[in-house]
Amino acid sequence: MDLAYVAAGRASLFAELYLSAWDYAAGMLLVAEAGGITTTMKGEALPFTPASVLAGATVTHAEFLTRILPRVIEECGAEYM
Repeated sequence: MDLAYVAAGRASLFAELYLSAWDYAAGMLLVAEAGGITTTMKGEALPFTPASVLAGATVTHAEFLTRILPRVIEECGAEYM
């Protein structure tokens, strides 16, 4: 449901540290069809195995990867990614 909110523009960004492929596959399609992007928290293509998930508009997604994620890693450590 959260990914549907991102696709509809009701949420700017979705981030989750661990989801199975069946939890994000349909939502990933919705986000892509709406012009957004869905990757792992590292900005890599989703592997269709359990992974971290980051979804949002292309600008918001890039902003998270460049400005927010480095601070999260600094505070929490990279093992959570």
